Amino acid sequence: MTTAALIVAAGRGTRAGGGTPKQWRPLKGRRVIDWTLAAFEKAGVDITALVLSADDQEAWEEFSGKPGLILAEGGPERAASVMNGLKALEPHYADKVLIHDAARPCVSPALIHNIINALDETPAAAPALAVTDALWTGTDGTVTGTQDRNGLFAAQTPQGFRYDAILAAHRAHPGGAADDVEVARAAGLDVAIIPGEPDNIKITRPEDFARADRILGAEMDIRLGNGYDVHRFGPGDTVTLCGVEIAHEKTLQGHSDADVGMHAVTDAIYGALARGDIGQHFPPSDPQWKGAASEIFLRHAADLARELGFTLSNVDCTLVCEYPKVGPHAARMRAVMAEILGIDADRVSIKATTSERLGFTGRGEGIAAIATAALVRP
Repeated sequence: MTTAALIVAAGRGTRAGGGTPKQWRPLKGRRVIDWTLAAFEKAGVDITALVLSADDQEAWEEFSGKPGLILAEGGPERAASVMNGLKALEPHYADKVLIHDAARPCVSPALIHNIINALDETPAAAPALAVTDALWTGTDGTVTGTQDRNGLFAAQTPQGFRYDAILAAHRAHPGGAADDVEVARAAGLDVAIIPGEPDNIKITRPEDFARADRILGAEMDIRLGNGYDVHRFGPGDTVTLCGVEIAHEKTLQGHSDADVGMHAVTDAIYGALARGDIGQHFPPSDPQWKGAASEIFLRHAADLARELGFTLSNVDCTLVCEYPKVGPHAARMRAVMAEILGIDADRVSIKATTSERLGFTGRGEGIAAIATAALVRP
């Protein structure tokens, strides 16, 4: 069955302050809308309709033509915007649709899946939290009474529906509904209550940004990768390690410049991204990489991490060899690697150890390197 997300992002959100509609304001390194779209993408919805205001011309230009994304123009009020989004989805034959406020960027993929799965058994399902606080009525800042909280729920989105049912419900509704559950119930649809999430907040007031920032900060994607590389010695008079040439009675042999340390760090980054190794990105069978500087590979790995939204937190590389001595050159190696990686030198560790004259490194036949890289995506 085909599942669509309908993200309503046409509102102006003036109560949130800032002068810019809240869905376009920055939040923990991205915009609010980016977090919202990413949650549905991570949940694996098949297609997304994004409802935008006609005034947001930059957004129309940015999102036009993106695969799996359909744009619709917002209406004078929320129900009209939803109707426009539903009409935009009509040619795509969605079986289920999840209608969500763009200003709820902390929605989890797990909650999205729960709504989708509930629609196998019911024509409509929506998340909500049972009201647990005491409820008052009040006038002019003074409590005037209490309200029974039994059976009361605080509604959330995404609100999920069988597509044909909610489209028909909206077409029959006179407008002015608080949300899509009200529209569905007016059409006689039963709406199942799915347990909501306390963190699935809607950004409404200025202080909500700080709360959303804390919630999203707790959901960081932290990746670790390791790399290992070996190169044998051959005739020569210099060795290149972590971008630094060191005078030596031999040189390292390899298809590129054989910088064993840089290769290990590069593979550690690719590993953290689950994107293979150097050989997959720069095949040794390709003659254009013969004798290539290893910083080409390292820059590619670091750039790929950034393109995927990750920050390189730190790298740690251990060179295993009897000679040459690494210690006198370690500071320079750290500086070179840091420049290529685009991070501070205090986030780059370069150290060396011997193998106590055991194995091929102990016999002076080559050098090995082991590296670890940590990546963080907020």
